[in-house]
Amino acid sequence: MNESFPSFSIGGAPRAVRAGLAAAFVALALPGAVSLAHAEKADQNKPINVEADNLTYDDLKQVTVATGNVVITKGTILIKGDRVEVRQDPQGYQYATATMAPGSKKHASFRQKREGLDEYIDGDAERIDYDGKQDLTTLTRNATVRRLQGLTTVSDTVHGSVITYDGQRDFYTAKGGNDVAAPGNPTGRVRAMLSPKNGGPAPLNGASATLTPSNSIQEPNP
Repeated sequence: MNESFPSFSIGGAPRAVRAGLAAAFVALALPGAVSLAHAEKADQNKPINVEADNLTYDDLKQVTVATGNVVITKGTILIKGDRVEVRQDPQGYQYATATMAPGSKKHASFRQKREGLDEYIDGDAERIDYDGKQDLTTLTRNATVRRLQGLTTVSDTVHGSVITYDGQRDFYTAKGGNDVAAPGNPTGRVRAMLSPKNGGPAPLNGASATLTPSNSIQEPNP
């Protein structure tokens, strides 16, 4: 299935808009997902929209480069960066790479809605690669991915060196690395906060439960 960004033109010119040292590895199926749940399926048929300060298009190489506060949307997919390069293969599939300017304290970002749910996958990293053929998004260096409920509530958070989100299987993997090492995490291991399926993050403090005797449990027959 071709899930590429469709090409478009402005002013008559056509435009189309992953690795670190692994200290730990984790693979997570998103809570609430069922076997047929995926990233928003309708995204593949939506047109692409690009906003940027500058844009160049190489028709021979099929490469588009947008720079300066770049915002790319395609259905529910949203990619932001200082520089976004989009390449198209002979089959028409497209691959986007988003980065920030050298020395920037900000990260490139990615967001996509989950199919049939009021939930989004939201992430940021120093580099983001989107594979339109495989529907894979790879966030590299100081990567963070969050599962959002309604764009306002963070349900799950994963932080690592490299995080890959598989939109077809609603599945992501994370690797640790030296770039996420910190005083409390000297080896750069993956860190994750995963909420229970039946609600938001569990409270750190709370009243203890009161146990009462049950009258419905009978002694077994001898």
